[in-house]
Amino acid sequence: MQEILVLYYSQHGATRELARLIARGIDSVDGCRARLRTVPKVSTVCEATAPAVPDSGAPYVEAQDLAECSGLALGSPTRFGNMAAAMKYFLDGTAPQWMQGTLAGKPACVFTSSSTQHGGQESTLLTMMVPLLHHGMLLVGLPYSEPALSHTTTGGSPYGVTHVAGSNNAPISDDEKKLAIAQGKRLAEMAKRLAA
Repeated sequence: MQEILVLYYSQHGATRELARLIARGIDSVDGCRARLRTVPKVSTVCEATAPAVPDSGAPYVEAQDLAECSGLALGSPTRFGNMAAAMKYFLDGTAPQWMQGTLAGKPACVFTSSSTQHGGQESTLLTMMVPLLHHGMLLVGLPYSEPALSHTTTGGSPYGVTHVAGSNNAPISDDEKKLAIAQGKRLAEMAKRLAA
């Protein structure tokens, strides 16, 4: 069984919903299973600590999750054209995995959500790719052979699935759902091929 890690940070729920849809795509591939994980919020108060187990949703990621995964889907909300601090903080702490080559040769994809149509989704996806490239991961995009990518009027990018929540926190559109499931499926299929 190929375990694919779906690692995300979500503050208002849209990125978490994309993660669940990507997991659905992964689970649709025979012999593959998604492992949903999140990262704790970063506090500006030095004495603050996150609970050992989140109040709801996926458990926090651990080093073992990185070692055991056959692939990685990485998601974060857009923050001024970059990933959220919580995800960056987690990735900054993966030097031991980088030195051991834990993620080298494994496939990866990225996804994001923002509150505005031109809020920096593509730059967020690109900057999320950089640490994955340093880890030696093989990036899997979202090709235009996915029909929804050519006609979506909401979110979507060849760099990875996106969602535009807007100020009213709009739900994931049908096109975004299709693209998220397709991205998860594509990642799982790549993980299977590489494992063979």
